[in-house]
Amino acid sequence: MPRFASYDGTEIAYRCAGDGPPLVCLSGGPGRAAEYLGDLGGLSRSRRLVLPDSRGVGSSADPADPATFRVDRLVEDVEALRAHLGLERMDLLAHSAGVILATLYAAAHPARVARLLLIAPGLYSVGVEGNDEELAAVIERQAGQPWYPAARAAFDKISAGDQTIPVFLASRPFYYSRWDEAARAHAGLGIAQRHAAARNGFLDGVELDVPAVKDGLARLTAPVLLCAGDQDPLVTPAMVREAAAFFSDATVIVVPGTGHFPWIDDPAAFAAEVAAFLR
Repeated sequence: MPRFASYDGTEIAYRCAGDGPPLVCLSGGPGRAAEYLGDLGGLSRSRRLVLPDSRGVGSSADPADPATFRVDRLVEDVEALRAHLGLERMDLLAHSAGVILATLYAAAHPARVARLLLIAPGLYSVGVEGNDEELAAVIERQAGQPWYPAARAAFDKISAGDQTIPVFLASRPFYYSRWDEAARAHAGLGIAQRHAAARNGFLDGVELDVPAVKDGLARLTAPVLLCAGDQDPLVTPAMVREAAAFFSDATVIVVPGTGHFPWIDDPAAFAAEVAAFLR
């Protein structure tokens, strides 16, 4: 697995998949190893996916300074990866919490981004949040499922601050359109107790200047794709459409019948939409 030394000497590992122009892919979680991204529904057939593990996660080393787990500091790792790959400008894809990092990077380095793809995006950095009514409506759609009682209890524990792995895994059925064999196999990928420091440190002490981030993104000339699943309990299509207004060249797609991981729920539809945007 290739690796490089970031700005402070921390060894960052990354995996490559597929052929074609590079597409750097930032994972979410936070603190989730990039293996859960897989080949993004077959997107590796047209692009070379570059999938880094964040510091302290997966095959990457633990940093000497725990403060460098903060998302605003992780921006420097993304820039170090770009330089390591020798890319003047890069196509950048991010999923979920990884979108917070990607938008901070794009706001700080707009000239380094050729295209920006935000999948089931965490929108904390631009101040967009869902409301409790929308979240409850998506959750309650699943009330008739046999897994609902246990998953709902776990979801409520997470909302109350329980971040343990068993509770996390028990809540997973809500995040897929079907809790089938593919979803169950995917749900635990990239999760490890070792990653707790990276997960807990991601937003620890971070006070984002949301207006400044929006100003930086307004200067971004790169085309931006915002992708949502219509059954995602975390990021609704309405939230994604609201966030699109902060970019000068934004495209919104909603992949029907998918949740928080659209490349698992409908890999062909997801890959086709993303590939069309990249073309």
